[in-house]
Amino acid sequence: MSPLEPTATTPVVAAPAGTATEAEFATFYRRSVPALVAFLVMQGATITDAADIAQESMTKAYREWHRLLHPRAWVHRVASRALIRRLVDDREYPVGEVPEPTPLLRTTDIERWELRHDIVCCLAELPPRQRQVMAWTLSEYRPAEIAVELGIPPATVRQTLFQARRALAARLRPSVLR
Repeated sequence: MSPLEPTATTPVVAAPAGTATEAEFATFYRRSVPALVAFLVMQGATITDAADIAQESMTKAYREWHRLLHPRAWVHRVASRALIRRLVDDREYPVGEVPEPTPLLRTTDIERWELRHDIVCCLAELPPRQRQVMAWTLSEYRPAEIAVELGIPPATVRQTLFQARRALAARLRPSVLR
């Protein structure tokens, strides 16, 4: 098991309040959550699910903060796996009230979402693996890093990325010609 992986047998100890570590996590949290939510939406999550999964992943990261060597990659991996579990478990759960809009996104973030709407719609039409690789790529990971995170060969990542880019180009080409 990698030191980055959370385990059930490892005791979870949060960093003491008021330490530099807590301040580092707070900075990491503020910088990472919008990008993490976008990463999840690009993989097919609704904005509400993406915000929930991002929050859950950050909570886990806070508990493991003192052990994380690569927190950005760790949080992306944990969030991606949580999304896959949520997508596979497609049961609908009744909601008593309509959920409040998430405080994780500010108005400027929503405006950025609107600008990315076309690409997110195109990504939704890709097969799951291509969508996953494109989401990691759009989150500024290189193919070698993606291969490590997904546990697949780098050549497979490059081939999948090539196929996804080709499919996206074909999808976007007709809209550009309009």
